[in-house]
Amino acid sequence: MAESESGTVDLEIIVQGTQEGKKQELRLWLRMLSTTKLISQEIRRRLRNEFGATLPQFDLMAQLYRERDGLRLGELSKRTMVTNGNVTGLVERLETDGLVLRETPDGDRRVTVAKLTKKGEELFAAMAAAHEGWLRDMMGDVDPAIIAELWRDIGGVKSSVNNHLSGAAFE
Repeated sequence: MAESESGTVDLEIIVQGTQEGKKQELRLWLRMLSTTKLISQEIRRRLRNEFGATLPQFDLMAQLYRERDGLRLGELSKRTMVTNGNVTGLVERLETDGLVLRETPDGDRRVTVAKLTKKGEELFAAMAAAHEGWLRDMMGDVDPAIIAELWRDIGGVKSSVNNHLSGAAFE
């Protein structure tokens, strides 16, 4: 199997040797998937090395950073596409680290709301700035006009996919 420079198997191997212009949808999907996988792996590595954090922790903190009044754990689960049990574990770990606070509004134990602490807000702000810089660095060889064009074009692909989903779509 073909490996990328990062040492991971390139998913595009599946269509290697396919005649140009054939299986375009499959080729596009594999290119988007393999690119996302490469970026995610590098972001995970950098988060771990520079902040001792995981990508799910970063994603959860990003949601809480946007909602200063906090979010119910069920809502966090929906927004991060992580199971309720895993969200609970993530929140517990971040709470142990002093980054998240759990509250039960109005004493209702059935409802738990998670909020970033001041320390959590400061750490996430640093992580978000680094994350943005990492993406800029990884895409540094791509002309900004091409990035803007790809963003628009992939928006059309996303819209088409949403129009043809058999279940509930998300934005």
